[in-house]
Amino acid sequence: MQNGNLKQGTHYAAYDSGAPLEWMDHTLEIQGLGEIRGKQFLKDILQFTGCEISVNSLPSGASMPVYHQHQENEEIYIFIQGQGQMQIDEEIIDVKEGSVIRIAPNGVRTWRNNGNQPLLYIIVQMRENSLRQYSIGDGIVLDKAVTWPN
Repeated sequence: MQNGNLKQGTHYAAYDSGAPLEWMDHTLEIQGLGEIRGKQFLKDILQFTGCEISVNSLPSGASMPVYHQHQENEEIYIFIQGQGQMQIDEEIIDVKEGSVIRIAPNGVRTWRNNGNQPLLYIIVQMRENSLRQYSIGDGIVLDKAVTWPN
């Protein structure tokens, strides 16, 4: 798949958002903030029905320009490169590659990149307390041998 290409089948949608270091090329317009670089929401592209996911790149020295909360959704931040800090309810938490942070809807949050390389991260947003089945409990193992074409 080329960057930006969408492929769909009966039970899937696949999209290439680009290499993480290219995520800064994504832009979107947010009312009151103007054009935001380095963020791409995937819900509409991939037709998610239970969550929103975004891929994000924040340049060295940059920060989220506002505090925000959510009405119903918790967020999971998964950091894959760089270092920074999150401020949650006025508490500072250092983050780096491998850090995973969950924030409840009412948590007041902002973050910054205080490192010397892009801060790359994925945000997963979903309705709080909505998960009914999870992990292997939701999986169904099929009686079908795995084969791959040559």
